[in-house]
Amino acid sequence: MLKRPRLRPRSDLWRDPGFVKLWAANGISQVGTQVSILALPLAALFVLKAGALGVSLLRAFAVLPFVVFSLPAGVWIDRLRRRPLMIAADVGRALAMLSIPVAYWLGDLSMVQLYIVSAVHGTLSVVFDVSYLSFLPGLVSRGRLGEANAKLLGTQSVAQLAGPSLAGALVGAVGAAVAVLADAVSFAISGVVVSLIRGREPHPEPSHSRKRDELVEGLRYVFSQPFLRTLTIWTSLWNLFSSAFFVLLIIYFVKVLHWGPTKIGLLTALSTSGFVLGALVNERVVARLGPGRLIAFSGIASSVLLLGIPAAPLSHPAPVIVLTSIAGTVLGFFANVNQLTLRQSITPPRLLGRMNSVVRFMYWGTIPAGSAIGGALAGPLGLRTTLFVAGTGSVLACVPIALSPIRKLRTLPEAAPEPALSVEPLIPDPA
Repeated sequence: MLKRPRLRPRSDLWRDPGFVKLWAANGISQVGTQVSILALPLAALFVLKAGALGVSLLRAFAVLPFVVFSLPAGVWIDRLRRRPLMIAADVGRALAMLSIPVAYWLGDLSMVQLYIVSAVHGTLSVVFDVSYLSFLPGLVSRGRLGEANAKLLGTQSVAQLAGPSLAGALVGAVGAAVAVLADAVSFAISGVVVSLIRGREPHPEPSHSRKRDELVEGLRYVFSQPFLRTLTIWTSLWNLFSSAFFVLLIIYFVKVLHWGPTKIGLLTALSTSGFVLGALVNERVVARLGPGRLIAFSGIASSVLLLGIPAAPLSHPAPVIVLTSIAGTVLGFFANVNQLTLRQSITPPRLLGRMNSVVRFMYWGTIPAGSAIGGALAGPLGLRTTLFVAGTGSVLACVPIALSPIRKLRTLPEAAPEPALSVEPLIPDPA
């Protein structure tokens, strides 16, 4: 009897133990992070009675380290093995988040501590993120890089779907400050799982150049490569406006729509379910349309859909917010995962740390300013008007990307060969 053929072959990545461990660690820590994303601003609002500007500054402190440390971190990370750095960053973030419920139990929690923890978390996230993005292309073969990115970001999407509901339930059950403990535990588990990844990670080639010269080389590469230059400049501007938008969302839900933590968690989970759908269909859509079109047009379309949130009628806003958010997150996933794979594909291995650090510096460097601007404008303009202004700015920032040559890419270009300094994959290509 003939067996019925499977519609889709099982991915080789699920038989790759190193990737599976990285995937598991990523998923665990992302679920915990979703708790903190909701719990920290709610702790500021309900426990410490902070205003809109005070809550907005939490986001600013979290991303300020990307401005201060990203560029030197890239030079440093290109000189070291990435996996030990990821483990150390997870341990440090676990301890930082643990301090919040401890301080709350002792009666010493303050906004100053929340700002300090946000800054420490952000600093260690610089180390982890740049290391992780530079580690992955050596862990899997180039042909599986896009699939690996989609699976990792898809797992983050599942966390964003399940996490807010968990966060809302935890905040309702134990309070916002204590709920942060879940994030501390998730980072600790993630660090242990990353430490179990086997395979010899090669030491980078010894460098005899000055750190300043290596930094300049990384900057020169990003801003001389046409695709990287376009994505870096205009995405940083998009982040300026979108951070002003997103930093106000929870405040808008609480103060304008009068939603409680449980409802916020549930509706946020429904709204972000589009990330999961995007992860499931990304490979097929890329095969049909090419990565260039998805990068160029998904960003602007998802930004247009942001405007559906403040445009939703105040009498019954939930259906409009959920539907436009689902569609927007599908498109946002397409733009994010494919621009990430494009950046990794066209960058030589020895420059991955510096490329990622420069891009992160530019992408995240505008977020503190945008968060502070959003909080400052919310007072005189009102929350709803500020959301409209920030959403419109996000749309305009995507126009140059949509008009760029990126839109013509049908396949991913390769990095210029550098045989003397190339890094062998930790796990060979099965082909």
